[in-house]
Amino acid sequence: MTTLTRPPVGELLRGWRQRRRLSQLDLANDAEVSARHLSFLETGRARPSRDMVLRLAERLEVPLRERNELLLAAGFAPAYGRRALDHPDMAAVTRALDLVLAAHEPFPALVVDRSWELVMANRAVEVFTAGAPTHLLEPPVNVLRLSLHPDGLAPRVLNLPQWRAHVLHRLAREAELTGDPGLAALHRELAAFPGGTDRSTPDGIAVPLRIRAGDDVLCFLSTVTTFGTAVDLTAAELSVEAFLPADPATARWLAARSPAANPRLPSG
Repeated sequence: MTTLTRPPVGELLRGWRQRRRLSQLDLANDAEVSARHLSFLETGRARPSRDMVLRLAERLEVPLRERNELLLAAGFAPAYGRRALDHPDMAAVTRALDLVLAAHEPFPALVVDRSWELVMANRAVEVFTAGAPTHLLEPPVNVLRLSLHPDGLAPRVLNLPQWRAHVLHRLAREAELTGDPGLAALHRELAAFPGGTDRSTPDGIAVPLRIRAGDDVLCFLSTVTTFGTAVDLTAAELSVEAFLPADPATARWLAARSPAANPRLPSG
């Protein structure tokens, strides 16, 4: 039987401080503790209190999941729970997500978790999934894999090198900020896909997504919404990504294909 050994809390704290590129003095000043005490905590010469672990984690912007790991390493119970979206306590979160997704129609919007797996989506997202093979659409659907896979959306992306560079940069940053090995592995997988990388400096206000839809060309700008005050792991790790039309032609194309614009005629 294999017993998993959790690293000491001081080692974890030092790792997060270094990941944030802070000196002991910088963190100590920000957390209002002495640099000497922080050094003792990192080397194991002193044991942090529960409040100290949470204070340092807050200053280091440690994700909630990893804050629980810090607490466990220090000998304390986790502070943040995890409830499934279908749990009764999450009803308000689910309603909020439904409202946000519906409000964005006829524009595509979807909900993803920290691993970029699809949680929810509105009907307009079909513009991205149309023609994708079954193996990319079977749950759990990873939306970044779907977007860059040569069998997925990638062949329809007209500015693939530019969009691919944007996605990989964003994913690499998230892997670095969270320390999540799953995100790092996903980055390695997607970086191996063909498509080229545009390393030039963008000349617009944001990186657009330009795709072919039949004989038409659609252009989108993406926005991200999160629960800024979430204290539940599930809610904290969810984000809504909405794709807004970057030009009037795209807006008209989406509006014309909205169910509201094409109601079904009554039968009989």
